[in-house]
Amino acid sequence: MERENQTVVKEFILQGLARNWELQLFTSALLLLFYVIILPGNILIIITIGSDAQLGSPMFFFLANLALMDICYSMVIPPKMMANLFTRQKTISYQGCMAQIFFIHFLGGAEVYLIIAMAVDRYVAICHPLHYATMVTRAVCWVMVLCAWGGGIIHTMIQMIVILPLPFCGPNEVDNFFCDVTQIIRLACTNIYSLEYVMFINSGLVTTTCFILLLISYSALLIKVKTGSGQGKNKAASTCITHIIIIFIMLGPAIYIYCHPFQDFAFDKLIGFFHTVVFPLMNPMIYTLRNKEVKVAVMRLLNKCSIMRAK
Repeated sequence: MERENQTVVKEFILQGLARNWELQLFTSALLLLFYVIILPGNILIIITIGSDAQLGSPMFFFLANLALMDICYSMVIPPKMMANLFTRQKTISYQGCMAQIFFIHFLGGAEVYLIIAMAVDRYVAICHPLHYATMVTRAVCWVMVLCAWGGGIIHTMIQMIVILPLPFCGPNEVDNFFCDVTQIIRLACTNIYSLEYVMFINSGLVTTTCFILLLISYSALLIKVKTGSGQGKNKAASTCITHIIIIFIMLGPAIYIYCHPFQDFAFDKLIGFFHTVVFPLMNPMIYTLRNKEVKVAVMRLLNKCSIMRAK
């Protein structure tokens, strides 16, 4: 008799974003165009913040790290998705599937904790402006960023500890364009009812809690900024509003995906597509478009590059 944790399935079949191959190819072409335009923009943001001394504040340090995390996140699913579409293949190996799950939750968890660190930074800047420079030092920023990466590791390891021992003996068709725990555990040849609760708590409930706490904290900061009389009210309010937009973009789809683990809905694939492919590339761009200092620094860097090329 086979051991219970023996994995028979060696690969999974990804059904894709749509049943129609032509529609999937069109989506992949749009995604490739999106990458060509937006991905270099995120890289430019990191280079600009790293090379411009005027963007040395903790807020921009966190923004550069968010851009880096989003670039890494956008490399997990789309390359395999586009490769399968252009080669008309739908398979992904067991190891590749587990790797997708690992990096999705590692980078996704790290981004959530980084957003929390950014909220702490804004709280100190708005509520304790006189002590901001001494409290939020570069060393403290590095500690918070490293804690964000560490939090992502802990989050994804919980997922992997649960899913790796599961036996997969067929079927092996995943009704999605990528591997995630919500679909994969349903293919296991064992009772997964209690495991879905674990996934709900580790992903859905934790994400919802962070979303509510962040929303409450930024709402309180906005009220304090609006009722205050100090200088820079509009700039502080604009920053808080930008953070709230990112919170909705990042955590809203995640709550939708992981808070209904026991059933599927019609919009699951569409929400998953925006959550894992589109939004990660857009987050730093949203910060940039709403921040005058970053826009000016980017133009300054581009002008400098143009002058050097002309010589």
